[in-house]
This record gives sequence, C-alpha cells and structure tokens, in this order.
Amino acid sequence: MFGLLGKMRAQPGKRAELIAILLEGTGGMPGCKAYIVAEDVKEPDAIWITEVWDEAESHKASLQLPAVQAAIAKGRPLIAGFDSQVELNVAGGVGL
Repeated sequence: MFGLLGKMRAQPGKRAELIAILLEGTGGMPGCKAYIVAEDVKEPDAIWITEVWDEAESHKASLQLPAVQAAIAKGRPLIAGFDSQVELNVAGGVGL
C-alpha cells in the first residue's frame, strides 16, 4: 500500500473552513483506504493529512477526479503553505 503524510498550514483563522473543503472532495476515491484530516493541537493553523491508497497510481488518478479538482480550486486560497510531506510504504494497521 502507498501512503502520504503531510502537514499543511491554513491562512490565519481559516483552518476549519479549509478542513471542511478538504473533506468534501474525498468521497468515492477509487483505491483510497483511508483519508484522515486532523487539527494540530499546538499550532492553530496547522493541519495533518494522512492518506493510505492501494497503490501510488490510485492516488495520482484521484487528483484528476472532478470532486477533487473542485476541492483543490476552492481550498487553494485558504492554504498558507506546506511544511512537509512524506511518501510511505504502508505495512498495515487497524482498519486496513
């Protein structure tokens, strides 16, 4: 399985709005086993996104889905930046 773990920063005071946008574009993504969006408890504008896919190609294909494209376009103005992103080979876990 393919995984991504990333930290994103929202524009000040816009984290909840950005999270809502990120979550509305995630239904029905073929190959997606988990898509988790979480608030950083120490940084008020930081968001962590954890993704698990059956394979890297499924993640790449998801970026072309109309709902994902719409969420990206809608959310882009609310993003202040990206702090980090790592690709993972997921070995397994609860729910996977």
